[in-house]
Amino acid sequence: MPVARTDDGVALHYEEAGDGLPIVFVHEFAGDHRSWEPQMRHFARRYRCLVFAARGYPPSDVPEDPEAYSQARAADDIAAVMDAAGIGAAHVVGLSMGGFATLHFGLRHADRALSLTICGVGYGAERERAEQWRQESHAAADRLDSDAAGFAESYARSPARLAFLDKDPRGWAEFRDRLAARPPAGPSRTMRGVQARRPSVYDLEADLAAMAVPSLVVVGDADDHAVVPSLYLKRTIPGAGFWVVPKTGHTVNLEEPDAFNAVVGEFLDRCATGRWIQRHEGEASADVIMNT
Repeated sequence: MPVARTDDGVALHYEEAGDGLPIVFVHEFAGDHRSWEPQMRHFARRYRCLVFAARGYPPSDVPEDPEAYSQARAADDIAAVMDAAGIGAAHVVGLSMGGFATLHFGLRHADRALSLTICGVGYGAERERAEQWRQESHAAADRLDSDAAGFAESYARSPARLAFLDKDPRGWAEFRDRLAARPPAGPSRTMRGVQARRPSVYDLEADLAAMAVPSLVVVGDADDHAVVPSLYLKRTIPGAGFWVVPKTGHTVNLEEPDAFNAVVGEFLDRCATGRWIQRHEGEASADVIMNT
């Protein structure tokens, strides 16, 4: 399988399928490159699709230095994979940790983003919960280090994952088992270096408001801590649309793969034909019935 090499020497495993305009899929903390298989199979019929394992997630390298893990590194790793594949610009689709990386890729590498699909973003963003988020992130890393199997069972049963368990017990069990089988060192360092230290989306307002990349913000309505921050992103990013998926938790692309593929596919089609418009200035008016 091909390997991308980052500027700090980390090898990133990536895979690709299909031909056409490129899409890069970026996985969540509890998943890995295999989490996007329903999308790889679907979109590879029309697009050149790439997926990669984040640093810390075998078969990619697992750096020992804690400073090798950061939000900026996560965004730049997307660019490194594109460089290795000879891709100048791509549609980028990310979930949760991968959604944050996708968002920051748009901020850091806007000229290389054909579009951004930002899913399940919001954890740690709520200002009133900032210290709680940091404490829980470090506690989760400690649990990973001491009891990876117990962590996996607990994490897979967190509130935003229960809709997945209810709708698709077999898919949920596969998700949990892969999480339990993953060597814990990389995810633990990722939890401390990326999750616990990333900036709140509310602290990025000026940069978000200036980001002209066509964007689709996606959230499940049962993903409570991501709903309000996702609405904030929709209201702040000029080219953002908003899709709320009913009776769905955090793992949107696995819980509702057919709906996800259809909506994201329509978004990409509209981007390709220039029909994904920036927000009209009048949408921010305080008027309700008429624009005065």
